[in-house]
Amino acid sequence: MVDKNLDCTGLFCPEPVFRTRMALDELASGQTLEVHADDPAAYEDLRRLAERLGHTVVSEKKDGDETVIVIKKK
Repeated sequence: MVDKNLDCTGLFCPEPVFRTRMALDELASGQTLEVHADDPAAYEDLRRLAERLGHTVVSEKKDGDETVIVIKKK
């Protein structure tokens, strides 16, 4: 179960990272955020963001151009 969904489809770097960071700031510790993005850089950028902030990447999926990543807030 995901606590919040974020659609960054059609947005390009650095917008998905900014929006993900803002969405994570709104969550309580232990909650999860599912991010959908189609920017080719989003897969690595969002993983690095989660790592840098100390959050956990629960799942990640890349299907063609679409990236779906679930991040659990620390």
